[in-house]
Amino acid sequence: MMGSFLGVDIGSTNSCALISDEHGNALGFGQGGPGNHEVVGYQGLEIVLSDITHQALSAAGIHKGQLSGVGFGVSGYDWPSERARTLQAVETLGLQAPVEIVNDTLIGLIAGAKHGWGVAVVAGTGENCWGRDPYGRVGRVTGCGFSMGEYGGAYSMVEKAIQAVSMAWSKRGPDTTLTQAFLETTTAQSPTDLLEGLVLERYDLNSEAARLVFQVAERGDEVAIQIIRWAGIDLGGLAIGVIRQLGFEDFSFEVVMVGKLFDGGQLLIEPFGKKIHALAPQAQLVRLNVPPVVGGVLLAIEQAGLESNAVRQNLIASANAFL
Repeated sequence: MMGSFLGVDIGSTNSCALISDEHGNALGFGQGGPGNHEVVGYQGLEIVLSDITHQALSAAGIHKGQLSGVGFGVSGYDWPSERARTLQAVETLGLQAPVEIVNDTLIGLIAGAKHGWGVAVVAGTGENCWGRDPYGRVGRVTGCGFSMGEYGGAYSMVEKAIQAVSMAWSKRGPDTTLTQAFLETTTAQSPTDLLEGLVLERYDLNSEAARLVFQVAERGDEVAIQIIRWAGIDLGGLAIGVIRQLGFEDFSFEVVMVGKLFDGGQLLIEPFGKKIHALAPQAQLVRLNVPPVVGGVLLAIEQAGLESNAVRQNLIASANAFL
């Protein structure tokens, strides 16, 4: 194995780049803001790509001509029709090495699955699910949330909690201490003021409020508990769709859990796993314990025609120490 390898993780909030040598030793890192074209446009993507790539090259003490492979995981790159324009953004870097671009969910899978294939489920602000088999065949959901009937991320959990507060206020549903938690975080004066303020946009409960749902559930609130279980079941539903697409039902494979929402623990993970195991009993749930950009580096190694598993463990250990 020769040369150096660049992995890039383009996100909707933050983006980063990581360079390793042929042994999987992390050499340089770059970090920047959002690069999702749906957030900053393709020009914004180009700016972030240039910034973080040059940071990583400078930190590693190498020039772009020394790269032997490059792998990009790009948030917002969801459809084949977006490939040409995304590649145009990458081409502005002037790289000579072989390049591949994938949705950012896939580099989380490559980083987290011990053989680089299986299924990855993202539960962050939103939700997504992609998978690939040992031959590179891909399965996926749309990643478009509510409009496509995909739920389970923090934003949809908060929406569900607001609905529960509204139902309690109008006596259509049971009382819940979510009401008090939301009153405190918004400084609303009453449940009526809270709901009026949310409707008229005087108050805002964004995805960060999902932590309140977990806190209330930990204190035994049944409504909050059921909301988290609902999210776990829906996240599991995303996975079983991809499992069916790839024909994994009877195989042993890994389901990589990506995103902060999984830090909520078994209240979310137990119904998530139960949903998956009803279809694929040999599926193994694993938590992503390394930055997804590591998957970009492994993808880069694949582009050079090399076996990424040879350096996987060293790269993971090196990246965790380096970052």
